[in-house]
This record gives sequence, structure tokens and C-alpha cells, in this order.
Amino acid sequence: MLNVNSVRFLDDLHRLREFGAAGVGKGVVRPAFGTADIAAREWLAEQMQSAGLEPCFDPVGNLFGLAQGQSLLVGSHSDSQPEGGWLDGALGVIAGLEIARAAHEAGGPPVSVVSFQDEEGRFGVTTGSAIWSGNLALEVADRQSDRDGVSFAEARAAMAHMSGDFVDPSRFTGFVEMHIEQGPWLFEAKEAVGVVSDIVGIRDMRITFDGEQNHAGTTPMHRRRDAFQGVARFNALINERFRNVVTPQTVWTIGHVRLHPDAHSIVPGRATFSMQWRDGESDRLRRMETIIRETAEEVAREAALGLSYGEMLGLEPVPMDAHLRAALNTSAEAVAPGRWRQMQSGALHDATNVARLMPAAMLFVPSINGISHAFAEDTDEADLVTGLKVLAGAVARLCA
Repeated sequence: MLNVNSVRFLDDLHRLREFGAAGVGKGVVRPAFGTADIAAREWLAEQMQSAGLEPCFDPVGNLFGLAQGQSLLVGSHSDSQPEGGWLDGALGVIAGLEIARAAHEAGGPPVSVVSFQDEEGRFGVTTGSAIWSGNLALEVADRQSDRDGVSFAEARAAMAHMSGDFVDPSRFTGFVEMHIEQGPWLFEAKEAVGVVSDIVGIRDMRITFDGEQNHAGTTPMHRRRDAFQGVARFNALINERFRNVVTPQTVWTIGHVRLHPDAHSIVPGRATFSMQWRDGESDRLRRMETIIRETAEEVAREAALGLSYGEMLGLEPVPMDAHLRAALNTSAEAVAPGRWRQMQSGALHDATNVARLMPAAMLFVPSINGISHAFAEDTDEADLVTGLKVLAGAVARLCA
């Protein structure tokens, strides 16, 4: 067992939160490549160096703290949602840092740390790890833009002065990511940790209906080609048409709608919205895509609207590595006997991409009331420490 320092671990978590601290409670606003994000990464690089690691930024902002020779890689991401909490991603990075410190102080085993960039999707889906893993070409990523029209290429230029080459994945024997659950199951069951069995697949695309912009006071309802009414009709139909295809674990969301010209007294001439869906089976994800496209085409045809699609982003469902999972299972039973479970991850994580390159596994700790992607996100500090100890036990077993 590695002798981790829980006080140091918690202090570092709270220190990282100071970069972009916002809102009530323990809220954080630290979007990828923003001022707070870059400052946080510079601070993390200093901590990695103090832990005996070599800090390295790659061309897309991923930060690695490298141990000498072959090593196990532990980490997550440190960017946040537009309104996020203090633990999403940050927990895994600081847990990895503490494990690496403890290993360095003990004279081994070698443990490296990573904070991937733009996991939260300012420019896409797990952008930094997707590029590093080869799942997303850099030239394609550079063309992706955020909601304000800033391109990935433009954003990453802010870190060009500190970036080097991409880190060779062959120097790592495997990857373990610790994360908050972001759901209610562990919290409701009063369980300490969850060992992830697999990560669901995800699809994300933008759909645009083009209608006719016109005066809201003088245009009769029967003459309108209202783009937003297309979105409303699509949403009602899609919920019904998914009914016989999905499972209780399947989820789908329209999370962002942009109207043009977005004014009180104008019939919307254009409506662009996000459509995201998640499931553990690739075939079901494909069937849902077919239904989405057929429904959008029907709505456009019946309402005399134009229809176009943005690029579809996504990742396939990914099972976690059996050997790494076994080490986590054993450690969980030793640290929290009878208070852990194996579970699926309904949220997407960097481990999905890293699993293309090497064995990968994940460990969850409870989220209070199942809340995440919000300022109210939190986890009891005793649960954070329990998770750290489970992770430390697993790393010691894997590196023995």
C-alpha cells in the first residue's frame, strides 16, 4: 500500500478550486484555454515537478507529469463546464498527483500523471484525449468552434509558448482515472466507491431548421414558417419514437437551442439545436440516429423548413480492462468491505479515448444528491479520501 497523505491531497484539491472559483458553494468556471484554465495548468506543472515528475505540455494543451521509464498513467482533466463544480475531473488529476508523490517518496513504483485538455467539450467531445489517442485528427479538431465562434486552433494558440511534442503512449503500461460518479446510485446506496465496468457510447450533433423570418405581430399563424416550432415538434415526436427502441439506461438530450434573430417581436427564421444521445450498445446508437434523421426530415417537410446537420461527434461504448478492474475490486474490498459495487458509467470520460491505446479502468466516488455539472456539485471529504486509498491500493498491486 502506498502511504498517501490525505491532508495534502485535500489541500491541493481546494487550492486547484481557487483557479476559477465562482458562484455559490464550491462552484468553478474554468473552461478550456481560458485564463483560469491556463493558470491552473501552470500551477499543476509546478506541483508535478515538485513530485519528481517531468512536466510536459503537448500541442493541444494536455499536461503530463512524466516519471522515468515505463510507468502507470493516472489522471483525468482539470477544465470545467461553463458552470461547474470543484471535483469534476479535478479529483482525478489531484488523486494522480498524490499517488505519484507517495510513490516518489517511497522510491517507486513509477507513476505518471495527466490532465487532459477540453474534456468538457468546449470544442467537441473529450477533445484533448481524443486527439492524443488518434481518435480525432488535429486538422479536424482545429476547425471545430465553440458557441462564440472561436476555433480550437485559435484557442490553443494561447498555450503555444509552452507546448512541446506529443507524449509517446508506449511509455505507459495502463491508465486509471478516478472521478466523481456524477449520478445518484452510490450516494443513495450509501456506498463508498464504484468500479466502472464499461463507459457508454455517445453521439452529439447539431441540427438546423431554416424557416422564414417575419414580423411577430402581423404574420398570421397559418402563414408562418417558424423554425422554433420545428424544434418543438421534433422534440415531441422523438420522445415517442424512441419508446420501443431504448432501455431505462438510454438517455437523450436537447441541451442547447439558438434562435435567429433571437428577438421578442420576430418569428424565428432559424433554429439550431444540439442533439445528444448515449447508450451502452453501438447498434442502438445507430438505430437512434436513423430515427433522429427520419424525424427531422419529416418535420422539415411538413412545416416547409430547410434542414441541415452539423458534423456528428461521438465515441463507441468501451469496456474497462479486466486486469485493472480486478486490482480495483480487490482494493475496494480491502478498504471499504461490502460498501462498493461494479457499475456502468453513463457519463463520458477521457478513459474512453485512452482505452484505444492501453488498458484503462475507472474508479467512482459518490456525488452528493447525484449533482454534477453545477455549482452545487460536491462529495463528502471522507468519501474522497476513501477513494484515494482504494486507488492507492490498486496502483500498488498493479505495480508490484
